Amino acid sequence: MSTEVPPPVEPPTTSDVPAASEAPPMPAEPPSVARKRHFSPLLAGLLGLVIGTGGVGGTWAYTASQEPPAPAVFTLTGAFALTEGATRNGDGCIGTGGYDDIAEGTSVTVYDGTGKVAATGNLGKSKYAAGACAFGVSIPDVPKGEKFYQVEVSHRGKIQLSAEEAEAGKLSVTLG
Repeated sequence: MSTEVPPPVEPPTTSDVPAASEAPPMPAEPPSVARKRHFSPLLAGLLGLVIGTGGVGGTWAYTASQEPPAPAVFTLTGAFALTEGATRNGDGCIGTGGYDDIAEGTSVTVYDGTGKVAATGNLGKSKYAAGACAFGVSIPDVPKGEKFYQVEVSHRGKIQLSAEEAEAGKLSVTLG
């Protein structure tokens, strides 16, 4: 046996032992596990208010600059004939006797299906032939969409036309 005593073991120096505050490096988190940032409720509310106001304002500006769609209308055309009491008047003709309210410019009223006035106009140019007086009729801006229309010349009573007849220019009225 030997009487030799082994040399004492020296404690490690501080440079050989990692410090307790030093942690080993951690691997980076994958992108799918990265921390999400959350807005504060105040910032989220303000951001929503700004985006909403901008959207409403943009929509308003766009619609304000647009022309409203024109209503669907047509021009009712046709003819009116006075077969009694017609007489020449220059290049045209007029009514006489009980028909003296009939002349170029006499009022023509178009009524809708409920009896309301839909459009107004006048008898147009007239032509005398064989004891009768023929007038052109052209009433613009009659609203579409009715099942039928009624037309009255002066105060002589209403005649009824289907919408198809009215829009196709098939007004044909005779008085006398």
